[in-house]
Amino acid sequence: MKHLAYLNKYFLRYKWMLLMGILFVTISNLFAIFPAQIIRHAFDVVAETISVYQLFMGFEMQSPLYDLLAKILLVFGMVVLALALLKGMFMFFMRQTIIVMSRYVEFDLKNDIYEQYQKLSLAFFKRNNTGDLMARISEDVSRSRMYVGPAIMYSINLIVLAVLCIWAMLSVNVELTLYVLLPLPFLSIAIYYVSTMIDHKSEEVQAQLSRLSTFVQETFSGIRVIKAYTREKAMENVFTMETNKYKDKSMELVRINSLFFPIMLLLIGLSTLLTVYIGGKQAIAGKITSGNIAEFIIYINMLTWPFTAIGWVTSIIQRAAASQRRINEFLFLKPEIESPTNEYAEIKGEIVFDKVNFIYPDSGTHALKNVSFRVEPGKSLAVIGRTGSGKSTIAALICRLYDVTDGRIMIDEKNIGEINLYELRKQTGYVPQEVFLFSDNVFNNIAFGIKTEDFSGALKQAVEQAAKDAAVYDNIMDFPAKFDTMLGERGITLSGGQKQRVSIARAIIRNPRILIFDDCMSAVDTETEEIILNNLRRIMKGKTSLIISHRVSSVKNADEIIVLDNGEIVERGTHKDLMEMKKAYFELYQKQLLEEEKIEL
Repeated sequence: MKHLAYLNKYFLRYKWMLLMGILFVTISNLFAIFPAQIIRHAFDVVAETISVYQLFMGFEMQSPLYDLLAKILLVFGMVVLALALLKGMFMFFMRQTIIVMSRYVEFDLKNDIYEQYQKLSLAFFKRNNTGDLMARISEDVSRSRMYVGPAIMYSINLIVLAVLCIWAMLSVNVELTLYVLLPLPFLSIAIYYVSTMIDHKSEEVQAQLSRLSTFVQETFSGIRVIKAYTREKAMENVFTMETNKYKDKSMELVRINSLFFPIMLLLIGLSTLLTVYIGGKQAIAGKITSGNIAEFIIYINMLTWPFTAIGWVTSIIQRAAASQRRINEFLFLKPEIESPTNEYAEIKGEIVFDKVNFIYPDSGTHALKNVSFRVEPGKSLAVIGRTGSGKSTIAALICRLYDVTDGRIMIDEKNIGEINLYELRKQTGYVPQEVFLFSDNVFNNIAFGIKTEDFSGALKQAVEQAAKDAAVYDNIMDFPAKFDTMLGERGITLSGGQKQRVSIARAIIRNPRILIFDDCMSAVDTETEEIILNNLRRIMKGKTSLIISHRVSSVKNADEIIVLDNGEIVERGTHKDLMEMKKAYFELYQKQLLEEEKIEL
């Protein structure tokens, strides 16, 4: 239960709903107990009336006696019906408090997990796959909810009903009570083991269903590749194999599930037989009445589900504890990157790297080695180099997605670790190398990073201007729905170049103090790239800009260019200076120029 202790704060939050639920459970069970006692009286009245009726055989008193019995039984029936209605009403109230409370807890827990996910650093998401994160916020939360709701409700119901029923039975006859209750613990044990087997098989079925769903998702996502390589039949064979596994595991679950009710009915029937046999002997001996036997049979049937639920509830709690343990693993994680203050910080844009070393914590890759440079406010710095030279790492460190391993980064003569993280990122426009667009329309994707109220009705014009500056406006206007065009998953509706330009528009519309372009024009042709760069030169005036690319055409107009190789700065200077050096930068320029000439030919 130590893992489930985390949920106690929600019980305190909704304590009044829980207390009301306990009250309604108690009242509901009181109304369930009384009918058994009324039926006992009815049986006894019928037995006594039959005896009296036989005494008046041949007398006129027989007919009125029969009419009186009919009226009494009608009254008993009406009372039982009224009590059943009251029981049902309070059972409804019970579910409307405890089960509704569990839904509130589920809602709060999901929000807490989502909020925690948002706080955690980028490294966390690289260590954990998306499917596992989704499973914890959906499947695991649902299992924890079963503990907060049904498990708590049935446990309270079992305790209250067991106390009331056993107390009522003991008040009638202790010996008969012990005989009648004898099979019920065995029922709970049997149901527990069957439930455990069912849970184990259910896990296997769910795991296989997950694999099947993943396979289908990948098949549909990669349908173009499958068709291009004519692998339809092979994929169909794999799908058939996976569905057969799912069918076999489902059949095993059904076979085990079929044991549940026969075991339950067998042991319930045994309790009923003991009631009739032992009770019949005691009724003959005059220790109890026939009404008591009927009363005990009703009590047995009332206790059947609560005792059956012991095994089921135990299984729920076990599964909930396992799920909550998985949830707690992430809930108690501390973000590796935290904001040191909530104070407002105005960023002017000076960036200084002072002997910065960085080693990726998960892979151990030494990405940057003693990197030092300074970018004055309003100036531009270009970073160029081969793949894996550490270019994107510089962008990640400026956005403080990671903290440096050694050295320091200064923003406006202040250590980056001392600046309000929210303000730093708010005043930085970052276009990542891997473009991500949401399954929304084009307009909302461009306006994603801004507060609409800041534009006071000029939002449409701002979005359109950002699209023009990113040279994607004409493409958008060619779509039938224009800016209302809905994008598919990860922006699949658009081409690679269009996605990059929408991402650029999303960054520049924020009018940030620092602009970072991380190889964001790799899928754009040379002509469009030139248009975008001309627009960006106007936008970048007065802003600190960092342009990361492997193409010389993207960086040649920067105020300073640094060339990275294996995490180290090997050259620095303007385009003209580096060309005159005729070293790495010059070789890269010549190679790209030659490639362009080949393409033209």
